[in-house]
Amino acid sequence: MAQALTKTQLAAAIADKAGITKKQAKEILEHLAELAYKHAKNGFTLPGIGKLVVRTRAARIGRNPKTGEQIQIPAKRVVKFRVAKACKEAILGSK
Repeated sequence: MAQALTKTQLAAAIADKAGITKKQAKEILEHLAELAYKHAKNGFTLPGIGKLVVRTRAARIGRNPKTGEQIQIPAKRVVKFRVAKACKEAILGSK
């Protein structure tokens, strides 16, 4: 199975394609991450890839797998990533 790209490999690929230095490409990636963190509350979209969204997960009853005891799991906010349709089709192929 192929390895995932590291940040350095990703920056190098962007630098080669865009004709910029690796340092500039790394700064762009870091700035993109900062923007995503800052704006995720309102939804942050990467066109053609997907969207970061914050959702509230409802409180629910869970079970301790070791003892079988029921426990109350409180409501909480979670970050989710919704994959864009174009991304799904490019990776998985169309139906």
